[in-house]
Amino acid sequence: MNRRTLAALAAGTALLLAGCTGTGGSTRAADAKAPDDPSKATGTITVLTQRTDLVQDGTMKRYAAAFNKVYPKVKVEFQALTDYETEVKIRMNTENYGDVLMIPGVIKKSDYPKFFASLGTEAELSKKYRFTGFTTVGGKVYGQSPIGVMPGFVYNKRVWKQAGVTRWPTTPAEFVADLKAIRTKTAATPYYTNYAAQWPLTSWTFVNGSVHCDPQATTKLAEGDPWAAGADLRVGDTMLYDIVHDGLAENDPTTTNWEASKAQLAKGKIATQWLGTWAVVQFQDAAKKAGVDPDDIGFMPFPAQTDGKFCAVVGPDYNQAVNIHSAHKAAARAWIDWFTDKSGYDKDNLAISPLKGAALPAVLQPYEDAGVKLIELDDTAGARVKLIDSASEVGINAPDYRQKLVDLARGARGGTLDGFLDDLGSKWTAAEKTAGTS
Repeated sequence: MNRRTLAALAAGTALLLAGCTGTGGSTRAADAKAPDDPSKATGTITVLTQRTDLVQDGTMKRYAAAFNKVYPKVKVEFQALTDYETEVKIRMNTENYGDVLMIPGVIKKSDYPKFFASLGTEAELSKKYRFTGFTTVGGKVYGQSPIGVMPGFVYNKRVWKQAGVTRWPTTPAEFVADLKAIRTKTAATPYYTNYAAQWPLTSWTFVNGSVHCDPQATTKLAEGDPWAAGADLRVGDTMLYDIVHDGLAENDPTTTNWEASKAQLAKGKIATQWLGTWAVVQFQDAAKKAGVDPDDIGFMPFPAQTDGKFCAVVGPDYNQAVNIHSAHKAAARAWIDWFTDKSGYDKDNLAISPLKGAALPAVLQPYEDAGVKLIELDDTAGARVKLIDSASEVGINAPDYRQKLVDLARGARGGTLDGFLDDLGSKWTAAEKTAGTS
């Protein structure tokens, strides 16, 4: 499954690319409200999804069947897209991009009202849901994520214990030292980059906020140098460089295999990957299929502490939205509300509920026990960050620059780490002066 972490922390922060324009750019106002009487929601709606696995195994059909018990006159059809971002971007040059879709990261936040129907005001929806700020434009909300996600290390607890590591590392230096112990004392590959799949490398951007436990981390991206000394991204990218440079990752990153890596980590052939909470259930399923203990799959925060505590950023996954051109907006909105509130999709994926006050999934019990502080990033500057990223051509959430970083670390390209990161910072700060001025 081609899943971004974060793809994970989706929508407002992920895939910070240029905007999409096309014939779908109508500016007419439209709201999508589910009817108070479920029997009045009618029509056939098409739901676009990146979850090809859940469509193929029948899971999405089962969700639709449960939905139909509440909304019997709505027929739900799914279209699963393997390369979701690319395919939807093309379709959005027309009016035919489903009735319900996940908001592609390629769409400028300021353009949301052109493509999506309003779900209501932030003042009202934020009373019930988390993450509404990520899709709010002009006080109106244009998307809702069915789950919250959190970046972190998926790891094999048995392997780490075999290496003599029984507590989470608290600094990048400790983390690298622990990987060296795994290399020395076990047969496992200490860390797996998933370089060939590309998208897992983008997850490293989501160390932003965790290193210094800063809810204003996105604002700082828009105002300063993300790779300045001590900045979150420089800390994360330096650690990734050190892991690869010190021979703690796979021998040939160009031959990595995402799907195969799940079973390899479950079996203890791989010790660690930086992904997100969404990945845990997939690795546990891989463990079950491999006949090993799924409880060996653990999740740990980035190795940094503020005031003696770890910190982790919680954000939305892909945000579902209603196509502004849909002929069945009420039915489409009914699906989004039901899928978010009633489907159990969050529990099925051991994910964080977007409903305020909901309990954390059991997989995060160790976080509660350790007193990990959970924060949400202020996305007010998210739209400007996208503009800066596009103007700088850095691709802060595209895989290219981190593939180059890995190549640098393994000696496949020339240069120094400081030179590489300083160049990124120079391009970024130069773009800050011009982005959004034309």
